[in-house]
This record gives sequence, structure tokens and C-alpha cells, in this order.
Amino acid sequence: MKMNKWATALMTGFLALSLSACSSSPNFGGGSNYPSKPITIVAPSGAGGGWDQTARSISKVLNETKLVEKTITVENRPGGGGAVFMAEYATQEKKNSYKLFVNSPPILINNLKKEGNSPFGYQDTTPLAGLTKDYGIYAVKTDSPIKDMPALIAKLKQNPSSIAFAGGSAPGSMDHLISVLPAYKSGIDIKKLKYISYDGGGEAIAALLGGNADVVSTDASSVLEYVKSGKVRVLAVAAPEKLTGELKDVPTLKELGIDAEFNIWRGIFGPKEMDATAKKYWEDKLKALSENETWQKEIAARGWLSDYKGSADFTKFLQEQNKQVKELLTSLGMNK
Repeated sequence: MKMNKWATALMTGFLALSLSACSSSPNFGGGSNYPSKPITIVAPSGAGGGWDQTARSISKVLNETKLVEKTITVENRPGGGGAVFMAEYATQEKKNSYKLFVNSPPILINNLKKEGNSPFGYQDTTPLAGLTKDYGIYAVKTDSPIKDMPALIAKLKQNPSSIAFAGGSAPGSMDHLISVLPAYKSGIDIKKLKYISYDGGGEAIAALLGGNADVVSTDASSVLEYVKSGKVRVLAVAAPEKLTGELKDVPTLKELGIDAEFNIWRGIFGPKEMDATAKKYWEDKLKALSENETWQKEIAARGWLSDYKGSADFTKFLQEQNKQVKELLTSLGMNK
């Protein structure tokens, strides 16, 4: 009987120690010593697209300039135009202050669209900073018989399903909305347009170059290297005014009489229940990043425009953008 009591007491003590050990590990929060280990920035897409480029540019500059001393790694998590990663992040990583991610309008669109929508949106994160803006473009292979946007619109008016558009996001998501905008504004039945989705702009451009699509609709920065190499020709940009650099001679949709533009902002997010110390750390670091000369050179080389917004302003901006996206999806019959 005494042995049983002793054994029981020993087992109770062992369980208490085990539970204590489990509760203290792993530590994904912040605290006064944050960051105390390497940090991951997720690009919720395949390699080569806008999210991937953004995540790698952020990590590279932060480490090169020593703004952040800890190692930053980039992780690609393709699937559902970002929706697959978002479902995991919002449910399993909501306290992990060591895992951040980049995103753009799809975080809003995926949550608002009718088909294949995500139950999670920016409200399930901690918006840390808006960093850049980009614009939608329409590109074809250099030897394409489609010479300009008016010619493309003319073909779509004759037969809306005769042109295959490729984009780096799911149907009803960002690249799809970019692809249908000119047709929608030109009075064409956009439900008849043929759209092929890929995981990331890089894969969409590969499909175009491989002859599996006629037009790619994506962000301007994703096509710059292909424009430089002479592999693609950009028909138009969905910007309020002409861009600079490699795309300086490309007309805007508005110049062509199509009243439409599509701002592709990009920002960085943390988990919904992010540690306060970690949040403050990243607010300070990302503001410093936006003002850093190396970062300014990096985004200029990428063809992006600087558009820094701190956490509070970025959150307010997302609220406004959410309303605009909902209105657009509603007008296209794609809202949930």
C-alpha cells in the first residue's frame, strides 16, 4: 500500500513536469528578447510570381542592411491562389510571431468571391505594413498575331471564348479580375471568356511561352524580365498613368478609351494573435526598410512603386479596398 502511494506520488510529479515542459515549448510568441530565432516569410504561391519576388526582396534587404540580425528564410506555399496557406495560417499559426507572409488583393478577393471562397481574410491576421504597389498588365508572346489591345478587344467581341487568358491566381481571383476588366468595360459578356489559372505569375507566363495561352494577365513586375529578354510584348497596363522603365511606352487602358485600372498593392502580415512586442518590432523594422536606400533601389529594379503604410493606415486601407473589391465582384456576379 505504501509502495502504491509512493508510485502514485511519483507518477503525479512526472506528469506535472511533463505538462510543464509541454506548455513551455515550442515558444512562438515574442517577449522582450524577440526575435530569438530565425524568421520565416511565406510567399503563398510558387516561385517566380509577385509574392515570391516580394518576399525574397524583403528578406534580402533586411538581412543585407542588418536591419534584422536574425536569418530570414522565404518559404513557398502554393495552392488555391493563397487560400490553402491562409486556412492553415489562420487556424494553426495564429500565435506564431516568427512566421509572417506577404499578400496583395487576393487576400480580399478569396474571402469575398462566390466560387471556391476562403472563410479567412485580412481580419484573421495582423496587417503590419503596406510596402509597394504594382499594376495589372496584358501580355502576349512577341510573335503573337495580337498586336495591340484594340485588336484583342475586337477578337473578343467576335468570339469571347476564342482567346485563352492565363493568370497566376484561381478563377474569380486577382489575375482573373484583371483579365476580364477590359472586356467588361467594353460591353463583352465576361462569363464567356476563357481563363486558365496557375499557381503564380511565373507559371502563367511559362504557359504563355509554351503556347498554352494567348494572353497573360498579371502584375507588371512579373513580366519585366521577359520584356527585357524580348519574349513577351505588353499590350496595355491597368494604371492611372504610364509606367517608367521597360514599360514606359506601353499605353494605359484609359489612353485606349477603356476606363479601368487595377492597383496591385503588396504588404506583409503577421498572425492574428501576434505578440505585442513582436508587432512593435516589425512596425519599426518595416518603416526603416521603406526609408532605406537599398530597398528603394531594389523596388525600382523590380518595377514596383513605393507605397508605405504603417500598421494602422494599412488596416484602414484594407477596409476601404475590401469594399471596392466587393463592389467589383458584385458587378461581375462573382460575389458570395
